[in-house]
Parts: sequence; C-alpha cells; structure tokens
Amino acid sequence: MANATKDLLKQVPLFSGLSGKELSSISSLLRARTFPAGSEVVTEGKGGAGFFIIESGTAHVSVEGKEVRVLGPGDHFGEIALITDSIRTATITAETDLNCHGLTIWEFRPLVESNASVAWKLLQNVARQLAEAQHR
Repeated sequence: MANATKDLLKQVPLFSGLSGKELSSISSLLRARTFPAGSEVVTEGKGGAGFFIIESGTAHVSVEGKEVRVLGPGDHFGEIALITDSIRTATITAETDLNCHGLTIWEFRPLVESNASVAWKLLQNVARQLAEAQHR
C-alpha cells in the first residue's frame, strides 16, 4: 500500500519535486477513508483540515450549488485546507462509493516544520500554482 499511496502523491502538483524519501514520509501519514455514494465529503463554507487523494470512485465538485467538475481516481482536493486550516471553497459529493487517502493538517504540519527541504519545495509549488492561476 505504501507504494500505491506514494504513486498517488506523485500526481499531486503540491508535492511535485519531492524526493522518494520525502514522499514516503508523507505517504506514511495517509489514512484510508471511504465515503458512500451520495455523501458529502466536504461542504463549501464549512471548516476543513483534511486533504484527500481519490484512489477509486467519482465525486462531483460544486461551487455555490453549481457543478463545476467531476473528480476521479488520481484527483485530489483539500490542499488549501491542508496548509491553512481554512473554510472549504467547494462541496465534494461522492457520486459512487469513494475510496480515498486522507491527510490532516495536524499530521502534516509537524513533518513540514521539521523538514526545511519539504517546506521549501511546498512553498515553491504553491507559488508556482498561484502564478499559473493569475495568468489564466
């Protein structure tokens, strides 16, 4: 399972550029989570402290009640909450049974605080994503 979650992490832009060892450290913190079809995984406007990577299943993303995207295996959500412990910017509803790997801010933060290399790479990735978003 460790290799499977490490492979999933490699698909997440936030974690790009991290070494195999760094990805393994994060992978060891992930917890399997299952959400039944029809359930709200996260709710727009509510607090959130978790990040999820979808292993199997599909989910709808809606903002202000309008569907904006469908997520499937390899997709992820909650990276803002992982870093800021802020409110959710969208609602994620499981379309089918959804198998995910989740990570909370209180599990992730100590790893980042104790590892400057990981912190620096994450900072670079967030800055890159912000710049890309501003150019769209």
